[in-house]
Amino acid sequence: MNQTTLTLLGDEAAALGALHAGIGASYGYPGTPSTEMLEYLIKAYEQGGPVSRWCANEKTALEAGLGASYAGVRSLITMKHVGLNVASDPLINGALLAIQGGLVIAVADDPGMHSSQNEQDSRFYADFAMIPCLEPRNQQEAYTMAREAFDLSERFQLPVLLRLTTRLSHARAQITLAEARERRAPAKAADRTRWMLLPAYARRNYRSLIEKQRDIQAWSTGCPANRLEMPDDTVRDHSLAVITAGLGGNYYEENREDFIASRGGRIPPRLHIGAYPLPVESIRRLCAKAERALVLEEGQPFIEVRLRGVLPQPLIITGRLDASGAPVSRTGELDPDTARQSLGLPPRPSLINRGTALGLPQLPNRPPQLCQGCPHGDSYAAIKEAIKTLPPEKVAVTGDIGCYSLGANPPYGIPETIVCMGASIGMAKGIADSGLPYVMAVIGDSTFLHSGITGLIDAAAANTPMTVIILDNAVVAMTGCQETMLPPACLRAIILGTGLDPAHLAELEAKKTLLEENAARLKAELAYPGLSVLIFKRECLEAARKRRKA
Repeated sequence: MNQTTLTLLGDEAAALGALHAGIGASYGYPGTPSTEMLEYLIKAYEQGGPVSRWCANEKTALEAGLGASYAGVRSLITMKHVGLNVASDPLINGALLAIQGGLVIAVADDPGMHSSQNEQDSRFYADFAMIPCLEPRNQQEAYTMAREAFDLSERFQLPVLLRLTTRLSHARAQITLAEARERRAPAKAADRTRWMLLPAYARRNYRSLIEKQRDIQAWSTGCPANRLEMPDDTVRDHSLAVITAGLGGNYYEENREDFIASRGGRIPPRLHIGAYPLPVESIRRLCAKAERALVLEEGQPFIEVRLRGVLPQPLIITGRLDASGAPVSRTGELDPDTARQSLGLPPRPSLINRGTALGLPQLPNRPPQLCQGCPHGDSYAAIKEAIKTLPPEKVAVTGDIGCYSLGANPPYGIPETIVCMGASIGMAKGIADSGLPYVMAVIGDSTFLHSGITGLIDAAAANTPMTVIILDNAVVAMTGCQETMLPPACLRAIILGTGLDPAHLAELEAKKTLLEENAARLKAELAYPGLSVLIFKRECLEAARKRRKA
């Protein structure tokens, strides 16, 4: 199309950038100054655009976005800064996944607390999660960065955080549009182990995240949003270096002429930062001859604090970040052997090495399994029976945190995703919204009470075509058979309280003798074009043993 211009709020510009990136879904929770992003996208949805919905909270919104990403669809998630606290569980764990459809989290910070309870800075979350962050300085960059963030997400297979602030979100300016991209058809991720955070997979995925950091750093250094201005030596002010970020760049330029005049016409070198992690080499080059560095950034002193670790220091520090003198691994636990290596001592003989020297065989690896006779095994058997004739590429089973996550191992091979407490229902919703026809979320009774209810509320509000399977063994089994917060008898009333059609709520007994009957009911619900919930009930064997001994 021919380029056109529009006058938009910063929030609206970011939303339109996402639309023009070809998103297939967007989710969020209202909160000033972020609200206008999803409102803009909901209007587009009502006119035939991609799915766009408010969610019960920011956590379920991000989980739905993860589900869309698993299905190969691009999605935008919107919230304000304090909402990122609520969404931090899927954010931090999401960085360990192999993001397939680009996932961008647009967060509007509120410096000055115009309508918020604090001034927290979302850049700290991006740094903590070790994911890229983009910070636009005007409405045009809000549009362009939102559009390009999806490419960045897919390049590094990571979520990307887009940070806006109040003044940008709620001010209007004219922007120039680029050509819109087509939405993609859903296609599930090929390697589901990259989407299951069981310890063995999570450790591998964490190493992968660490290995990506060098490439992400190289991207940041070369990113056009990180612009280094080095005046000629004949006019340069060598006593000062200026670093600006976000709106700080605008405010500096408004005062630039007066500032230079006040310094006798000498021009300080300047680095404007719009992409994170910090462009370390550019900062070092900027400050190489300076006596002082001035940082103008909106929000908390994120850049200022980190300069003390970026610029040369008289004291050499080694550890997990700088292992040149005494290496300490970036991954895994610190233990006596790794500490010994860091101290420059030779390895001490280990029990394994001593056993090898004695000719003892090495024990095979034995992954954890469901207990023999566990009711979850019978529930998984019913799921396998129900889907055995369905095309695998059109079926998705999301899982959750609990002993039933062991069903991902043989002989069951169910579920396909495991991210964080309660994520199964939100991710299933995102997958179903992306167009896959047979979607199930498997969650335990305790996890459902912990953080699954809010996801069910989202699914019920939209009558999403998916089936939630609650494995009710009447206890918090994995951690030692503690009591659930509410007895099993309460589940039905809670579920119906969301507005679910009672005809599509069933309580089934998880038993081998009822395999065919349970599978038939599940298959019927999978064919239903709306939300259904099945509760598979049978007491945990360990809990039953403890009860009988008591």
